[in-house]
Amino acid sequence: MNPEQPPSDRKTAAPATVPKIQYRRPTVADGIRMWEIARDSQVLDVNSSYAYVLWAHDFTETSIVACADGRPVGFVTGYRKPRRPDVLMVWQVAVDADQRGRGIAAQMLIDLFRHCAGAGVTSLETTISPDNVGSQRTFASAAETLGLGFRSEPLFAVDDFPDAHQPEDLYILDRPTDI
Repeated sequence: MNPEQPPSDRKTAAPATVPKIQYRRPTVADGIRMWEIARDSQVLDVNSSYAYVLWAHDFTETSIVACADGRPVGFVTGYRKPRRPDVLMVWQVAVDADQRGRGIAAQMLIDLFRHCAGAGVTSLETTISPDNVGSQRTFASAAETLGLGFRSEPLFAVDDFPDAHQPEDLYILDRPTDI
């Protein structure tokens, strides 16, 4: 395009249509996409494809998928801690690369927490490696929206893993306690 052309002669590109995101409980049929999203993230510890299909079957009430045009583009997997069923432990959070930066991960966490709160969940926990600032910000944003406190403490050291794994800190989102 020639910048010297009069404005009326310039062609402008039509704005890209951004699909609306829908959030819902996963189904077995979503297991394949969940595995693909995890694999393509290039940052998550990828479980077997069977694990994602099983997760979408057995932990549907504590997990969520984000869909654009009916296709999953993100997911959160979680479970209630057996010894503390009031705690939702978030296992993995992933969003397709072309959908990142839209707040999808935080919104999945918010929607999932609200859904689980109806069944008695009062706090959310997850582990994040110290260098994963993006995940730390996502969980902090969700905590702020939900009106929850946000703190961390060391959990797993490098020596706790048999391979070259980063340490993992425990992040806790819960109601602040009165002193």
